[in-house]
Formats: sequence, C-alpha cells, structure tokens
Amino acid sequence: MNVFGDSMIWPAFKLSILVTLVATCVVVLLGMAFAFVLAKRKFRGRELLDAIVTLPLVLPPTVTGYYLIVLLGRRGVIGSLIYERTGWSITFTWWAAVIAAAVMALPLMVKSARAAIESVNPQYEIASYTLGKSELETFFRITLPLASRGVLAGVVLSFARALGEFGATLMLAGNIPGKTQTMPLAIYEAVVAGENRQAQILALVLTAVSVTAIYLTNKLTGGRAQEL
Repeated sequence: MNVFGDSMIWPAFKLSILVTLVATCVVVLLGMAFAFVLAKRKFRGRELLDAIVTLPLVLPPTVTGYYLIVLLGRRGVIGSLIYERTGWSITFTWWAAVIAAAVMALPLMVKSARAAIESVNPQYEIASYTLGKSELETFFRITLPLASRGVLAGVVLSFARALGEFGATLMLAGNIPGKTQTMPLAIYEAVVAGENRQAQILALVLTAVSVTAIYLTNKLTGGRAQEL
C-alpha cells in the first residue's frame, strides 16, 4: 500500500518538507546571530530582546499569526509597502508558511544555542585572543565547535517545530491545498472532512519525526553533558 497515494497527502508532505527546510535555514542563521549577541554582549535591553525573541514560544500561535498579519498582511506595516512597490503580497503564499514556521521555531534555536555558547569556558576564547585571533575567527574555530552539540540540538528541535507548525501558518498563509497546505493543516482538513485514514497517516508521519527529534536532542545534550 502506497501511503502517499492519496491526493491530499503527497502535496502536503512535499510542501511541508520544502517549507520546513527553508524555515530551518532561516532559523539557523537568525538564531545563531541572536544567540551570539545575547550570550556575548552586555547592553541595555538585552533581556527585553530575549523576551521578544522568546515570545512566540509562550503566546498562542494564533496570536503570533495575528501579529504577523499586522506586520506582513497586504495592509500591514511592512506588507503594505511591499505590495505598493511590487504588487505582490506575502500572505497566502508558501513564503508566508515559511515565515510563520520560522518565527515559531526561532525561540528554540536561540535558547539552545545561547545556552551552549554560554557554557563554553571563556578561558579558551581568551587564549585565542592572546594568540592574535579575531572575535569572529575565535567564534568559528573555538566557540562554535565546543558548543556544537547544543547548537545541533537547537537545529533538530527547530526543524521539528517548523514541521509541526499549525496556528500561525493558518493565519498568515491560509489552508490552500497544493499551495499553502502543510501536513498539520492537511490533518485538520482531513478530520473535518471525515477522512480518518489520511489524518492517521499524516499524524503518524509527524509523530515519527517528533520522536526522532526528541531522541536526537537527548543524545546530543546527553553527550554534551558527559563531556562537561
């Protein structure tokens, strides 16, 4: 039996993978930048910045989705400018799904990477500076390798969170089959339509990914704890 033979399942699966991979790349780049600044810089408002970055983790996803609409919708603060200049709207596109997934997954990456960077013994970095290495070179040659397990754990968790994103995606991207319908949205539609088999298959796929992500995270953080 081909579990992806159903018309709803395969498009949702392909779109979810595409959205999640792009969102994860965005999250890794932004997350590492935020994590480095929060871990290595002392400035007024640092904890406020951390609170803002963490906010999607504690807010209901629909509230986060609403804020994204206020910012990126056709009449939003940023979205209106984009629409006026290009005639293109972010909402109800697969890029909207990417943005929603990235915003919801970013806090996990920042928290994990920040903790990993802060756990690195600063004496190693100081030794690198005394040898004439720049801060950027020290980060990539000393800090990042020593923090790699925690960073990778953040990447895995962010990937799983982006794959399972529902509320903010529904608000910003809508639920358009073949265009913005990811696997969580397809599960919702299948349940509403009484298509239990499709819902079960998609739910099992997401469950398998989540279990794998938790397992890998435990292995990575456990191994790091043993090293410390």
